[in-house]
Amino acid sequence: MSAFDYYAAYYDLLYKDKDYAGEVDYLLFLINKYTLSAQKILNLGCGTGKHDYLLAERGFQVEGIDLSAKMIAKANQYKSSENISLKFYQGDLREIRLYRLFDVVTALFHVINYQISNADLMATFKTAQVHLKPGGIFIFDSWYGPGVLTDKPQRRLKEMEDESITVVRLAEPVLHYNQNMVNVNYTLQIKNKVFQSCQEIKEQHRMRYLFYPEIEMMATLNGFEVVNFETWLTGEPPGLNWFVSAVCRLK
Repeated sequence: MSAFDYYAAYYDLLYKDKDYAGEVDYLLFLINKYTLSAQKILNLGCGTGKHDYLLAERGFQVEGIDLSAKMIAKANQYKSSENISLKFYQGDLREIRLYRLFDVVTALFHVINYQISNADLMATFKTAQVHLKPGGIFIFDSWYGPGVLTDKPQRRLKEMEDESITVVRLAEPVLHYNQNMVNVNYTLQIKNKVFQSCQEIKEQHRMRYLFYPEIEMMATLNGFEVVNFETWLTGEPPGLNWFVSAVCRLK
């Protein structure tokens, strides 16, 4: 079972402050800069489909894949218009093969960092490669090693609520230097305001932070060239910040 299955019902509430529209604007800037007349997008690790809907509303044909069946069910629930081209599939992004080609493949919201082994990362690049047309691009964002090691992960508390529930999430990260890994231990307290009930969920998310040379190596081994590498959303050169984006073009 995917880790996200446990709190798929609370995922959108936890991230209701996330600027999906701003992120899609940034993606469109990169797509327009590095491709010509892109129409078809495959999104690996689509979650509940928030990026996908916004891209489809901009006229793209979008297909999303996620390991969590519950996330896919949520994504399908939100579909509000038949006038957009949008499909969702449950599957493992390391293995899935749709046997058709796209102009753009994306992996957003640190999906790449959940691929914790070299084999996982290589398989993800391979999935992107086999689904792209020649000259197509693979765009992903990532935790950046220099930033993580400089501004080390800290214990964090987040609280969000709507008319029916309150969710409090405690994140307690443990840094593993030799594995380039952060184990994020989550405790969620969910209070149902209607039924006056409480639930606690505990889980661990293992996140691998990346450095440019390994990104370049894995891209090259899968037939890509890295054509852009910058700070996520800002376009600035990477420094000691946590979040970067990469654009890899299939040769």
